[in-house]
Amino acid sequence: MPPNRQRQLLPAAVIAIALAGCGSLNYPGPSALDGNFPAQGPIIPDTALNLTRSMQIPLDKVVAWGLYAGAAWLILDPLAPNWEIEQANFPDRHYHLSLKMKRLYSGGAGEARVVFHQRAKELMRQNGYDTYAVVEYTEGLESSLLGSQRVAQGVIQLTRR
Repeated sequence: MPPNRQRQLLPAAVIAIALAGCGSLNYPGPSALDGNFPAQGPIIPDTALNLTRSMQIPLDKVVAWGLYAGAAWLILDPLAPNWEIEQANFPDRHYHLSLKMKRLYSGGAGEARVVFHQRAKELMRQNGYDTYAVVEYTEGLESSLLGSQRVAQGVIQLTRR
């Protein structure tokens, strides 16, 4: 499984483990999770977490906000890279780089040129060249039903001094 997908599944796994832990607690009454399904009461017990002597938070609100936070994490995935890079090798040490930004993002909208040059420098170092020249570079937006997506394309040529 790719690391990016593992990061997406982490919040869901934490929520599942937390909900499984609720079943191991012995709550009295019809809301107890003793394995008899369908249960007579709600799945989430009608109880509250005591934070201090004067402050309590209902357990159902904790679970609901946890689910909201998990869904937001899966959609935005703040640890995922903002840009996806595809490259193609051409003759005479030319490389075509195509960048696409993720559709839902929380920053990084103006960094296409920086990411392009970072990838060009990586290619230069990996292949043992001294420098590179940008032959062509464009930025734009691709519109679709789900909204616009930032894109950038360019061609570099690796050179020696």
